[in-house]
Amino acid sequence: MPIRQFVPRSSMQSKEAAPEVNPSDLEGAAPPEPASCSSEETPNGVADASAALQADLAQWKNMALRARADLDNFRKRMAQEMAEARRFANANLLEELLPVLDNFQFGLQAAENDEGAKNIVVGLNMVAGQLQNFLRDQGVEEVPAVGLAFDPNVHEAVSQQESAEVTEGHIISQARRGFRLRDRLLRPASVIVSTGNASSAEAPAS
Repeated sequence: MPIRQFVPRSSMQSKEAAPEVNPSDLEGAAPPEPASCSSEETPNGVADASAALQADLAQWKNMALRARADLDNFRKRMAQEMAEARRFANANLLEELLPVLDNFQFGLQAAENDEGAKNIVVGLNMVAGQLQNFLRDQGVEEVPAVGLAFDPNVHEAVSQQESAEVTEGHIISQARRGFRLRDRLLRPASVIVSTGNASSAEAPAS
């Protein structure tokens, strides 16, 4: 009896399913198309995304610079306000001290007019000198007044008088002293202002 060769069934099926391909049939066939890509993967899409990132970076950089400038301005303003506060820290105290100085000045003037109070005047003058040194050290200066032209910024007119010696608009006398702390006015000087010589103004021309 002849012996038959055993061939697997799967091998037989694969040979039958794969038809033979003639090389001449592939000559006119079109090449396979590449896989499509999204717009972001195209050169134009990459350029647009890069431009958008650059614009965002510039915007955030501008915001950071503005924030830094605002912080620097805030620090400078706070430093200036603190320096101003230190310069005028004693302003309220000195303003309350001014009436005491006025009463002391009145008492000194009264003692100077009393013949029997010479020893007291010496002591009061020593205290007055100490007060003047204290005020000077604190930056307090007396506002000049008598003989000067009236200045509404530092003077307060309490009355007006005729005067043949003092020019019109100038200060005849001072009723109360004025003081300023550096460039800040603590209290204006109360003064009497000259209206000039009314008799000479009314006299007819010769």
